[in-house]
Amino acid sequence: MNIMHNPPHPGEVLREWLAGVTVTEAAERLGVTRAALSRVLNGGAGISAEMDIRLSKALGTTLGTWYSMQAGYDLWHAQKAFRGKVTPIAVAA
Repeated sequence: MNIMHNPPHPGEVLREWLAGVTVTEAAERLGVTRAALSRVLNGGAGISAEMDIRLSKALGTTLGTWYSMQAGYDLWHAQKAFRGKVTPIAVAA
């Protein structure tokens, strides 16, 4: 997986996709609460596998698109914050 430099939170991208649709209407169509969708749109929650399925069905996107975007976002931030010490593991041939 290629990790984009400082990728946007998927909620920012989703906000653009939903331009012209209210959060309330989008939440109803997705079958989630307004609060749950609002948390995603504002970066307070990530895209779950279930939300990815809902979004792909509602928006016509490929299954896994939103979940993959979330993984890229999470990996980039984890990599930036990682301060652990790791020793290579020698694998027997």
